[in-house]
Amino acid sequence: MRSRPDLRRAHAPTPDDLAAIGEQVLRELPEPFRDLVGDVPVRVQDFPDEATLADLELDEPFDLLGLYHGVPLGERLGRDVAHDVDMIFLYRRPLLDFWCAEPEMTLEHIVRHVLIHEIGHHFGLSDADMERIEAEAD
Repeated sequence: MRSRPDLRRAHAPTPDDLAAIGEQVLRELPEPFRDLVGDVPVRVQDFPDEATLADLELDEPFDLLGLYHGVPLGERLGRDVAHDVDMIFLYRRPLLDFWCAEPEMTLEHIVRHVLIHEIGHHFGLSDADMERIEAEAD
């Protein structure tokens, strides 16, 4: 196990740092999975907004690390109505808390796990598919 730097003297990654990590992780995902996403932007917020928490029936904002926002592919077909731009949200404070609680994991590993699962759920992949993709990404 690697030793973790003394975080008491370190600065927490900024939203821009976390967005850069997310974009790098997306570029490094296995190709068939990366093709599902295309050029979806990664946005970082400290916490999910109240509407998102209510929609997902969550009381605690630390329970959500990320979210793929958009219309699922199967629902887009045949629609004449314009929809919001797809994007992936990473929630900085919950991610950083999770990272601090899991000293053996890198922040990049946690972000990769969150992105694979958010994208996978959005596109209707099974947990087994996501586990295989995550193993390929490691």
